[in-house]
Amino acid sequence: MLRESQRRMENNGLNIQYCVNLLMVSKMEVSLKFYVDGLGFKILNTWTPRGKIEWCWLQREGGPLMLQEARVTTERPYLMGDKPGAGLSLWYQCKDSLALYHEFKEKGIAVDEPFVGNNLWDVHLKDPDGYNLHFESPTDVPEETTYSEWLASQQ
Repeated sequence: MLRESQRRMENNGLNIQYCVNLLMVSKMEVSLKFYVDGLGFKILNTWTPRGKIEWCWLQREGGPLMLQEARVTTERPYLMGDKPGAGLSLWYQCKDSLALYHEFKEKGIAVDEPFVGNNLWDVHLKDPDGYNLHFESPTDVPEETTYSEWLASQQ
């Protein structure tokens, strides 16, 4: 379903397609019960690296939402931070996030090296208040490949 909606949006000629909010949650099971059972969202995609859902993409009608279970540790015993921007990420779904990576770099904006996660090129940067901005586009490149690794493999 997720890929189908991405393909439909690719046909409108725009690069940035839409923005998806990511909420850090303390207990995924509790949050899923609330969003899925309570609010009627459907689970479209999940990430289960340790045998349980740690990240998921939910959707109800035209409203996407991502949840990720926070990894609370003794060094980081909190869900969100204690400053603006902590705990909130905006995820823009694009046709070509790598084109945006080059555009941002040319403008002197500090941007992380893109990598592949969940079959998407992820271009990450932070705004002046620390909010995480991610620009992503679909790819067939293997998971966790960095942009420089991919470029080297193309030569």
